[in-house]
Amino acid sequence: MDNNKNKITYADAGVDVNRGYESVAKIKAHAASTFNKNVLQGLGSFGGFYSLDGENGDVLVAGTDGVGTKLKYAFLSGKNDTVGIDCVAMCVNDIVCQGAKPLLFLDYIATGRIDPDVVADIVKGVADGCKQSGCALVGGETAEMPSMYGDGEYDLAGFSVGLVKRDKIINGSGIKPGCALVGLASSGLHSNGFSLVRKLLGEDVEALDKDRSLGKSLLDIVLTPTHLYVKSVLALADKFEILGLANITGGGFIENIPRIFPKGVGCRVDVRSFPRPDIFSLLAEKSGLENKELYNTFNMGIGMVAAIKPDDADAFVKAATALGEKAYIIGETVAGEGVIL
Repeated sequence: MDNNKNKITYADAGVDVNRGYESVAKIKAHAASTFNKNVLQGLGSFGGFYSLDGENGDVLVAGTDGVGTKLKYAFLSGKNDTVGIDCVAMCVNDIVCQGAKPLLFLDYIATGRIDPDVVADIVKGVADGCKQSGCALVGGETAEMPSMYGDGEYDLAGFSVGLVKRDKIINGSGIKPGCALVGLASSGLHSNGFSLVRKLLGEDVEALDKDRSLGKSLLDIVLTPTHLYVKSVLALADKFEILGLANITGGGFIENIPRIFPKGVGCRVDVRSFPRPDIFSLLAEKSGLENKELYNTFNMGIGMVAAIKPDDADAFVKAATALGEKAYIIGETVAGEGVIL
């Protein structure tokens, strides 16, 4: 029997992650050719580092990202006031993984024909995200490109810069086997895997809005904005030694958690240790994908993973809970490579 016969994968939805990996490999040399002595390498994988004040001074951490095809649900439904939060979160949740406090944000909106009301709704969401993460929206660009986008369509991306002292950078170098992994709950799908989501759920936004099979509108569930972890993570970093932080975005657990580990360190994750939101169970049912494939595409209910000393785990969970996060001890680091589910 062919177990893959009834599966619907990310590749079936048109996304080939291997092309992305190949692109990164091809462009690395071009980026490296621009570096100067202030560019710091090897300190982390969720942001770019630029030193301002020498060996022990301030370091800028920058990140850029977009919202992806989740936007289609926004402009098809006319609900454009939350995707700006997603845009901010996709950037600031990355740079806070290195211990940086986001300082500023810029957005970029491209559309075939500018609708001032739609642009205002989008930027309202961006401003909401900036306020939730404590950074300033200092500028942006709105580009009108006739014939580049269909009626009512747009793209949205952003850029953020944060600041951290060099000796406070969270870089994963102290992680070794036996560390505890604490997961902070996601708000749902966040902004990844939506090419597959759209293939599985379709794009009939009226039908999705009427579907209450998961307790509320399925459209509202898929448009729930990405959770912002900045203020909680910075507060936790003041109380605990966080050895590493992984933002669970594209590639899920399988790709993102190992990004923070030194060579020779992997991890074991107990997927029963935290609740799986109903939306992921629905997608699992519709796709026929097994756990490893699901956890390599979606966040499955955990949006941020912290590696900490095992003796701090219970106190860390308690402190995170007091900050309004839902936190779970989800596993531990082990000798080896990759993620064992």
